[in-house]
Amino acid sequence: MRKLLIGIMLLFAGTITAQAQRYCIIDSKYILEKIVDYKDAQTKLDQMSKQWQDEIDARMAEVDRMYKSYQAERAMLSDDMRKKREDEIVQKEKAAKDLQKQRFGYEGDLFKKRQELVKPIQDRVYNAVQKMASSKAYDFVLDKAGGVTLFYADPKLDHSDDVLKLLGINK
Repeated sequence: MRKLLIGIMLLFAGTITAQAQRYCIIDSKYILEKIVDYKDAQTKLDQMSKQWQDEIDARMAEVDRMYKSYQAERAMLSDDMRKKREDEIVQKEKAAKDLQKQRFGYEGDLFKKRQELVKPIQDRVYNAVQKMASSKAYDFVLDKAGGVTLFYADPKLDHSDDVLKLLGINK
């Protein structure tokens, strides 16, 4: 009985080992930093970002000057003039915030420029990793840059459809 139990355990252990998946780890940040095109794109983005931030800062400084001037002169202004100056300040501040949103907001100019300059380089890296994973028979590739994340997985490992079937959901 004991030999049978040991035999079953060894058979089970062999089955688990045979189904082991191959994986590797990469550092996409390290890879990207070694690509000259990526460095150039980052430099361009940093320059644009600084230029746009300087423009926004100048507008906000103008709003601040207008507000301080208004505070100093407020007692001497008529109600109509006060209202007019307050509206000007609010309008200038809104314009500066709108510009900030346009430049740095979700899907703003910086996002679009990053997509234009950096995404093609990231796609090249992804394709190279996918090619390497296929040629070396890796089932998945983990990326250690910014925490461990799944960078590539062999599509044959995706069993999402099986889960959907178990849930009674058709594709």
